[in-house]
Amino acid sequence: MSSRKSDLAKGYRGKTILVTGHTGFKGAWLSLWLSALGANVVGYSEGVPTHPSFFESTRLSRRITDRRGDVRDGSKMMQMVEEHSPEFVFHLAAQPLVRDSYLKPVETFETNVIGTANVLEAVRSSHCVKACICITSDKCYENMGLPRAHKENDRLGGDDPYSASKAAAEIVIKSYQRSFFTGKKDRDAKGLASARAGNVIGGGDWARDRIVPDCIRAIAAGRPVVLRNPTSVRPWQHVLEALSGYLFLAMRIRDDPQRYQGAWNFGPPSSPSLTVSELVDRLLVEWGSGKWNVEKKRERDLPESRTLILDSSKACDELGWSQTLSIEESIRLTAEWYKASIEGSMDLEELSLQQIKSFVRTSRFLKSSALE
Repeated sequence: MSSRKSDLAKGYRGKTILVTGHTGFKGAWLSLWLSALGANVVGYSEGVPTHPSFFESTRLSRRITDRRGDVRDGSKMMQMVEEHSPEFVFHLAAQPLVRDSYLKPVETFETNVIGTANVLEAVRSSHCVKACICITSDKCYENMGLPRAHKENDRLGGDDPYSASKAAAEIVIKSYQRSFFTGKKDRDAKGLASARAGNVIGGGDWARDRIVPDCIRAIAAGRPVVLRNPTSVRPWQHVLEALSGYLFLAMRIRDDPQRYQGAWNFGPPSSPSLTVSELVDRLLVEWGSGKWNVEKKRERDLPESRTLILDSSKACDELGWSQTLSIEESIRLTAEWYKASIEGSMDLEELSLQQIKSFVRTSRFLKSSALE
């Protein structure tokens, strides 16, 4: 395994990287990590989606080029790529919430499907981009209650607008890959891949209707945490796990686009899998206080899948990627960040960089290299 270790600093230092959705939870963590590796990060986002936010708490706009725009605006997207000439593109801009997709279905499809097509069209027209990673979702799979984890070639689909939009985005990505991203080894070769992660947790997520932010808000207000579906099983993982897979894959795509293009799962091991209530129990123990109860069911409650698990054996076998943190370590890091945020006990930029450094040192597939 040591010969397959990846030196991220060597791969990204001095490179120009475009990150769409850089003000969101995962996009901001990714932009901070890339900036710390010495990359020239250009962020493109319509705005800051929550207040507070990881983006604002870590003062990320001081470290990167912070640009505003909508991925639904194809000409603006094209202009961004032409102006900054990135070598890598990470596309994370999205309408990311299942429950919001019921309220704004058309906007969800426009952002997640047409927005993805606009990014890919800008990349296709560029002579500088070598690798493009489009982040979709574990919910792109048609969840038919299979007694196993989902593999990359499983059927796509979705009953709710969010899941359907992510499945549709995957079809757009595959179409562009087969039509325009040939993977030929010439100076204009481009690699395109989609990445599907599990349910990420970590410090700085303040979105509505996500279990960890809901827990933190309840704890801070002295209220019980209210759970809608306590028995639902999800592929929980720390945000750095997913991001490490994206970063590793993009370097492989750049070096060998034909071999590494396509769809990739980056999820935690299928066992042990925690229910929502089990995750919350462990978070409250780590926090040292708090309790939860179950929300009373209403007639118009929106449906949610009970079980969702990813099979990441492809990434493990073909990339050498592997899980670094246990679920206990993931919860500890998450609680540590939120406590520092609420108590004001530590600079959150410094804490976030410390967590990244610790993650890299612990990883079995990433070389430990100093961050800038």
